[in-house]
Amino acid sequence: MKKYIALLTAALAFTFIFTACEDTTDPGGTEVEKMAGDWWVTITNTGTDYEGEYGPYLINSYNTAANVATEIWVDDGAHFWDFKVKVNVNYAAGTFATDGFVDNDSYESKVKITDGKITKDGAVTPSGMPADKIEFKVNFDDDDLDGTAVFEVTGFRRTGFPADDFE
Repeated sequence: MKKYIALLTAALAFTFIFTACEDTTDPGGTEVEKMAGDWWVTITNTGTDYEGEYGPYLINSYNTAANVATEIWVDDGAHFWDFKVKVNVNYAAGTFATDGFVDNDSYESKVKITDGKITKDGAVTPSGMPADKIEFKVNFDDDDLDGTAVFEVTGFRRTGFPADDFE
């Protein structure tokens, strides 16, 4: 009898091990997963008191809590002007913008983003590999020029390879 109990226990253990290891869960993705990511960007301004090139900085874009294909967060992580804004998205076209100046979620100011676009394989990384490109224009209502200074942001999706990182 002990022999049968031991065989039954062993059979149940193997069955449990093999069925427990089966991974059938599909975690899915977010509604804006092709537009979300970490981006190495350079910011430029010409013709104003802010003229020059800034960066490279690591910024982020990610889905909102609503997880809809019509909006994302754009967040500079306090690297440049300390902005975090929710922008409208046309997911099929890969474009994004705000409706004029909107509240900055990082501190009390307003931010306007225009001409935002993400282009698949539109950039070349420092290591020479293709990566998605991000570009947009941004204005801040608290600049010394009453929000008229336009900063152009361009960059590429972070690859995670040391040769493409700037930190």
